[in-house]
Amino acid sequence: MLKIGNVKIKTPIFLAPMAGVTNEAFRIICHELGAGLVYAEMVSDKAVVQQNQKTLEMIKVNELEHPISMQIFGTDLETFVEAAKYIDKNSDCDIIDINMGCPAPKIAIKSQAGAFLLKHPDRIYEVVKAVVEAVDKPVTVKIRLGWDEDNINCVEVAKLIEKAGAQAIAVHGRTRNQFYSGKADWNWIKRVKESVKIPVIGNGDVFSGEDAARMLAETGCDAVMIARGAQGNPWIFQEINHYLATKEKMPEPSLTEWRDVVFRHADLLMGLKGERIAASEMRKNLAFYFRGKAGATSYKIRATQINSINELKELVNEYINGYDNDKGERKDGRP
Repeated sequence: MLKIGNVKIKTPIFLAPMAGVTNEAFRIICHELGAGLVYAEMVSDKAVVQQNQKTLEMIKVNELEHPISMQIFGTDLETFVEAAKYIDKNSDCDIIDINMGCPAPKIAIKSQAGAFLLKHPDRIYEVVKAVVEAVDKPVTVKIRLGWDEDNINCVEVAKLIEKAGAQAIAVHGRTRNQFYSGKADWNWIKRVKESVKIPVIGNGDVFSGEDAARMLAETGCDAVMIARGAQGNPWIFQEINHYLATKEKMPEPSLTEWRDVVFRHADLLMGLKGERIAASEMRKNLAFYFRGKAGATSYKIRATQINSINELKELVNEYINGYDNDKGERKDGRP
């Protein structure tokens, strides 16, 4: 069993923080399907300090989500510390994570936060040390390899993060300039693991049980973080845990299991945000759930047009009713 500080984690497969994706509803589902630790959507340190109501709602934790990590981003030492102290006392999260890897222009360039801090290792050390000393919960950090291919400094940064007192570090195997293009370089994750004693979480290009097993073997990392691979496929945590235990690939969920999870996701989101917002957010989610399904092309398009949770359920049931389980294809011949 992996431990981050005093937090015990049953399985080494984590759900990454993703803006607009890893809300409470999705986090609960991923936990139920085998995620050992889930990360909330990142929140702005300034928004926390300014008591922005939407942000304060985002740091609330459901009892079904433990263990959970709450991630903050920012650039100023004072607001970082103040926000971390507020979350430490007012959120029921188990871990506080500092984002130093987000590549989005509005974060890394406009706000000079996220991956921007990789340009300033000394500031990283100061921020992490100050936050660690200000809170009781374990503090972790998520980084990338560096700003660009000419400035890869993840090993140096990881050593400073450990020295500052962080309890674990997650490394995405790409630079900021790569965003999500190209191939994640796991060799740098291995180098980070070899350079520090705290747990290292590998992130990047894990989409199956085989991928996760290979990352663990090739890098020696302590846990694997799943991001895009979980969108529309929260079963990936179940699949990876099964593969790590048996070295066998798990069968895909039946259509009934698939439908039940889609409906649970929609219902949880409706309870969290109300039907109008839930229906709007489920458009993208439902399109992801249809991804890779036989004969689902037209359904993916229609998924982006739903206006209610009932419409979502009708569309899913229509798809299932038109599916031939024996042939593994559409009865109506739709693409």
